[in-house]
Amino acid sequence: MIWTILLLVIGLLTLVLLYSTRTRRKNEPPLDKGLLPWLGHALAFVKDAAAFLAQMKEKHGDIFTVRIAGHYVTVLLDPNSFDEVLNDTVFMDFANNKEQLLKRIFLLQLPSVTTAAERKWMQQQFHGVSLSKLSRSMNGNIHSLLLSDLKGSSPSEWRQDGLFSLCYRLLFRAGYLTLFERTENATAVYREFRKFDELLCKTARRSLKRGKLKERLWELLSADWLRSSSHSWQQSYHRFLHEEGTDAEMQRRALLLQLWTTQCNNGPAAFWLLGFLLTHPEAMEALKSEIRDFTLQDTSIQPLESYSSPVFDSILSETLRLTAAVMISREMVQDKMLRMANGQSYLLRRGDKVVLFPFLSPQMDPEIHQEPQIFKYDRFLNGDMTVKDKFYKNEKRLKYPTLPWGAGGNICPGREFAIKSIKQFVFFLLTHLDLEMCDPDAKLPPVKASRCGFGVIQPDGDLLVRYRLKGIHPEV
Repeated sequence: MIWTILLLVIGLLTLVLLYSTRTRRKNEPPLDKGLLPWLGHALAFVKDAAAFLAQMKEKHGDIFTVRIAGHYVTVLLDPNSFDEVLNDTVFMDFANNKEQLLKRIFLLQLPSVTTAAERKWMQQQFHGVSLSKLSRSMNGNIHSLLLSDLKGSSPSEWRQDGLFSLCYRLLFRAGYLTLFERTENATAVYREFRKFDELLCKTARRSLKRGKLKERLWELLSADWLRSSSHSWQQSYHRFLHEEGTDAEMQRRALLLQLWTTQCNNGPAAFWLLGFLLTHPEAMEALKSEIRDFTLQDTSIQPLESYSSPVFDSILSETLRLTAAVMISREMVQDKMLRMANGQSYLLRRGDKVVLFPFLSPQMDPEIHQEPQIFKYDRFLNGDMTVKDKFYKNEKRLKYPTLPWGAGGNICPGREFAIKSIKQFVFFLLTHLDLEMCDPDAKLPPVKASRCGFGVIQPDGDLLVRYRLKGIHPEV
């Protein structure tokens, strides 16, 4: 028995040693394995992916391979070369990585649902007439929730709250009512969702046991609770899954996936946008001036639907540039020679992962965006107040100056709905509330570094604000 155990240990050590002795081959990107066998750079990556990858970029340049928990990951940080990854459907695969994450985070398997069918359904739901219907419903829900939360308050009565809590709570409930059309359990769903969202990063990285949060949310989102209209977004999603051959249990679990993907970013994005406005008075005044211009012409609750808002759009783009930290991942299914925009070519190995991290470049690249750490509300505006979309790196115009919504075939299909929802929420707050920081000298909290790679980064703390209803006639 002891000899069997000894042989197994020796075998495992041999495998670890062999795998740890990977060397850089001819034409491959720089290889940085880290000091720890198997783990490599995993600890630094999990702690603060942005800081770690910035350090690697400084050391190795725009492309390099690192070892992270037994995986070899090639990171590409040249935005002019992104299309070599985004447009490749032969040498690289996205589906396998997605399936692993769905199983790990949501205990969800959808083998009968193809990526093409799912994307087609999403595009139908978030474009054209369907998008207009959802946006109208979202606008109405934001309006009613905002006013109902302040019901009975007088214009002179101030309320106090954390800005992040305020934004996340209101936008989540409005989104839930819009897509799932239930009112009686919205607060309970929000409460359980926030617990789940807090632990999502650990779940994705296999550092958390299963627990009961998902089970509770499955129960809240199940068909017994959601007897909504047959024309609702949620019921339409049920029908789609049923037609694709998904069993009832996986349909139930898939609702949590959709709840997270549709609601996890809007609240945090609205927090940062309003936080930047409150801490940058010149930006707040520029936006209020723009809002005054078109509210004088349109007194409906949806003037944003009828008038262009270049200042508002620039502020949102700048907010997302500073806080949207998505990671775009592919798995190599064949060896490939990747040709960079500068003419250099690198060999990528089958079985490795390839990652794009737009937050680091282009979004925080000083060659592209001057003083990238600083919020500039007019960064995406030309002098004539038109949208600025021409940015350059190495004297070459960039196709992707920012990528908050992903790109290529995997770009977020619900991005227009999200943008409309965030803008409408901020518009309502600025036109219906007096909003100010409790401490005029307060600073925005730092980011929660461990959230890098999971959409809009959340704050590590909150910004205390106070607010009250404006007079009878909303104004800015």
